[in-house]
Amino acid sequence: MFTTSAYACDDGSSPLKLASIKRRDPGENDVEIEIEFCGVCHSDIHTARGEWAGSLYPCVPGHEIIGRVGRIGAKVTNLKQGDRVGVGCIVDSCRACDSCREGLEQYCENGMTGTYNAPDKAMGGNAHTLGGYSGHIVVDRRYVLRIPETLDAAAAAPLLCAGITTYSPLRHWKAGPGKRVGVVGLGGLGHMAVKLANAMGATVVMITTSPSKADDAKKLGAHEVIVSRDADQMAKAASSLDLIIDAVAADHDINAYLALLKRDGALVQVGAPEKPLSVHAFSLIPGRKTFAGSMIGGIPETQEMLDFCAQKGIAAEIEMINIDQINDAYERMIKSDVRYRFVIDMKSLPKQAA
Repeated sequence: MFTTSAYACDDGSSPLKLASIKRRDPGENDVEIEIEFCGVCHSDIHTARGEWAGSLYPCVPGHEIIGRVGRIGAKVTNLKQGDRVGVGCIVDSCRACDSCREGLEQYCENGMTGTYNAPDKAMGGNAHTLGGYSGHIVVDRRYVLRIPETLDAAAAAPLLCAGITTYSPLRHWKAGPGKRVGVVGLGGLGHMAVKLANAMGATVVMITTSPSKADDAKKLGAHEVIVSRDADQMAKAASSLDLIIDAVAADHDINAYLALLKRDGALVQVGAPEKPLSVHAFSLIPGRKTFAGSMIGGIPETQEMLDFCAQKGIAAEIEMINIDQINDAYERMIKSDVRYRFVIDMKSLPKQAA
C-alpha cells in the first residue's frame, strides 16, 4: 500500500479538507493513475453531505477523473506509462451477469462498484472506495478509459459522468437526423445533451423555465427554445418531439413535458429529483408514450462516447478551480452558479497532508 493526499470529509456536516489516504499497490491487472483533473458532480455533494442513504466516511468524492498512467500490473498490455486515461463512475462489477457480459456494467445485476462510497473488494475488510479528489488512484484495467489526446483534458473530465449520462440514452433511443430531441434543464447534464444531440444530427429543442438561457442554449447547439412557463409556447409544441432528455433534479410537472411527445415518443429521466414524480396514466396511454430512465453507460459505450467527442470536437463547458475552493464550489453549485461544470486542477493538491 502507499499513501497519497486527498480532500475528504469525516461526516455529513463537515467540510472537505486535506487528508492522507491509503491506496493499494497495483496488482497484475491494475493501473495506477496520477490524477491531473477531476470534475465535480452534484452526486459528490449528495454523498459527502449524507443526503443520500448509505454515505460512508471518510468520504473522498470524485468520479470524473483524468490523469496519466503511472505504474501498471504485469498483465496490463493495452496501456503504458504516460498514457492519458480516465476513470468514470465504475471501478468494478461482477463481470459474469448478463449486463456485464453485454458491456452494460452500470446495470450489473450483482451491483457495480462505484468509484467512491462503495465496498472496496480489492482492498478487502471494511474498506470502501475513495474517489478522485486525490493525487493517485489504482483501478483495474478493465475500467480504465483511453482519453484521446485531441480532447482538452480538463474539459474532458465531465464527459465521464455528464457526457455519458446523456450520450447513453441519446444513442439507445436513436437520436439522429430526422429526429426532434428535447432537452429539459440547461445545467451540467443538459448542456452536454444539447451538444451531443446536435452532433448526432438531431434537431435540438431546449426546454427551459428561464428565457434568459435561450441565447446560451443556441450557442451550445439548440435549434429552438421553448420557455416552459409560457403556456402558448408549450401548446404550440404539443406532440412535436420524438425524444426528451429530462435533466432536471428538482420537483417538476412531468406531465407537461410528456404532452410534447409525438406518438411513440419517449421521455427519459436522467436527473434525479429527491421526491417521486407524479405521472398521470393518460399522459402516456393515448399516444403510446414511454416514460423511462437511464443511468451513465458501460465501459464500451463510454469509450465510444469519448471517441465520438474527440471526432466531433465536443467537450464540457467548465470553470477550473483549485482544490481548496471545493467547499465554496459546492455552495455555488447548490445555487446553480456555474456554467456548466466545475473541474478541479489537481496540481493544486498539496503532495502531503498536513
